[in-house]
Amino acid sequence: MDNAPVDAAPPTKPLTRFIRPGEACWTLAAYLAQGGYQGLEKALGQTQEQLLEQITASKLRGRGGAGFPTGLKWSFMPRGASAPSPKYLIVNADEMEPGAFKDRYLLEQTPHQIIEGLLIAAQTLDADTGYIFLRGDYYLAQQRLTTALAEWQAHCLENPALGPLNAKFKIHIHTSAGRYICGEETALINAMEGKRANPRAKPPFPQVAGLWGKPTIVNNVETYCNLPHIINFGVDWYLGLGLGQDSGTKIFGVSGRVKRPGLWELPMGTPIRELIEVHAGGMCDGYSLKGYLPGGGSTDFLTQAHLDTPMDYDAVGRQGSRLGTGTLIVLDDSYCPIAMVLNLIRFFAQESCGWCTPCRDGLPWAEVLLNKLESGLGEAKDLDQLEALCRFAAPGTTFCALAPGAVEPLQSALKYFRADFEAHITQGCCPYHPSAAGEQHYG
Repeated sequence: MDNAPVDAAPPTKPLTRFIRPGEACWTLAAYLAQGGYQGLEKALGQTQEQLLEQITASKLRGRGGAGFPTGLKWSFMPRGASAPSPKYLIVNADEMEPGAFKDRYLLEQTPHQIIEGLLIAAQTLDADTGYIFLRGDYYLAQQRLTTALAEWQAHCLENPALGPLNAKFKIHIHTSAGRYICGEETALINAMEGKRANPRAKPPFPQVAGLWGKPTIVNNVETYCNLPHIINFGVDWYLGLGLGQDSGTKIFGVSGRVKRPGLWELPMGTPIRELIEVHAGGMCDGYSLKGYLPGGGSTDFLTQAHLDTPMDYDAVGRQGSRLGTGTLIVLDDSYCPIAMVLNLIRFFAQESCGWCTPCRDGLPWAEVLLNKLESGLGEAKDLDQLEALCRFAAPGTTFCALAPGAVEPLQSALKYFRADFEAHITQGCCPYHPSAAGEQHYG
């Protein structure tokens, strides 16, 4: 393959190394010119065991939010001549998490990187078919992925070495109907089968019995994008990119009232303070930081006291939150935290699949209570009910992680912004927006 790299030294920002502002970096020609498909070329010369060993040794963790070790997850898929067939690989490109927009960036700017990662996974796991489960609203991403797949097919015709893999492994784009619950891998699989997007009971896990009852691996867009670089530049290089326990880099994002909201590829373990104050430029003039959700809309609030926390899975977990998607949502001192939590709870209540009681009934009731507080009609007992709802929707009490994630902003807001909740009750209005008292219907 004619794909000589532009830079001789291994990159420090592998996920965005192919992206050139102002250039059509999403084309095959640009991707090859910048060293694309070199990881696949090396993978084709290795055994499945060698590839899986490298992915496992790299300590790559799933970038969709849960952070499960990728190599360990893959090791559960049956291998060998006696393994069931066909085997499926799925790219979770639904990205419905509030505040998350990192996968969209990769999908639109470097679709060939996703294809290469999917092909390396297929070579590793001896898979037969790949699906890119794409958020239905990502029209530009769909267009560029479709073009990239056509370019890849044409490229295979010109390169006989790619013929066997191309003949065996077929890639399809499946656009989502648009529900947050499809981010849960078994609900995603049900949706692909034409069923209602309800999560499945586990076990069996998808690696053993997934799509149409066959072995299936589901990973996030960003997870697949790491694979070409691990194989191309080596495990030691990848381990050295992280600043702490976790290896590699990550696409981090910041939204809210900061001077430069956006996305940046940075080492795993980059401190939260650096993300907000350096890369995002700090708070907009006239505003102060009150709190932030470190990993999207379904993570617990953190505050100024946690700014020096490294953005890696364990460090954020020790502070009582989750790294999640790594896309921070900033809350400034002018905006009501109850209104922010209400907006999130309303979204999650709408997106519930309705399968279990704490989610189906608990989240709408939390919305009613928060709306009541925001309208200036709250009572002290409402706070007790909200705390009870958080316990009822805690991990282990629901069928999937939607409700536990949904109440994380609420339970942490009750912890860190308790005075704001109480002020809504004692003042009989929202202290941040007193003119709106009584305007919202809560019944």
